[in-house]
Amino acid sequence: MTISPTLHKYLAVENIEYDEIPHVLTMSSALTAQACHVPGDRLAKAIVLRRNGGYLLAVLPASHHLRLTDLKARFGDDIALAAESEIDRLFADCAHGAVPAAGICYGLDVIVDDSIQTQPEIYIEAGDHETLLHLGRAQFDRLTAGSLHGRFSTHD
Repeated sequence: MTISPTLHKYLAVENIEYDEIPHVLTMSSALTAQACHVPGDRLAKAIVLRRNGGYLLAVLPASHHLRLTDLKARFGDDIALAAESEIDRLFADCAHGAVPAAGICYGLDVIVDDSIQTQPEIYIEAGDHETLLHLGRAQFDRLTAGSLHGRFSTHD
């Protein structure tokens, strides 16, 4: 498996340019960053949240931890981490746990942490545990156009 079909189709339709970077099998964003020699601040990880009966994708640097209390302060107390089974259902064409930071093509609202906005280039999961996508700043901005932004993470 490489890039998920849903993500691949969306990137093609939107004409978003990227490079595929194969890497050894990893099971966490921190290990992926190490394996690819990519700064953790430039690897966007995606965390699926449940909100008001729907879902929200939080995008933050792999070197950061989500501050759920900050998201609750902004969006209300009805925010929680989605269950693994919910994530697997939403991202059915992705490997378990390999959620791309591209919620729009999966019909999800997205919120991007402000800290990732300072990076000149961004890497995202492709939908498996062996491929990253490398996007320039402008391409990542197009991928996350219309997303909400805010501060909801802290550096490890």
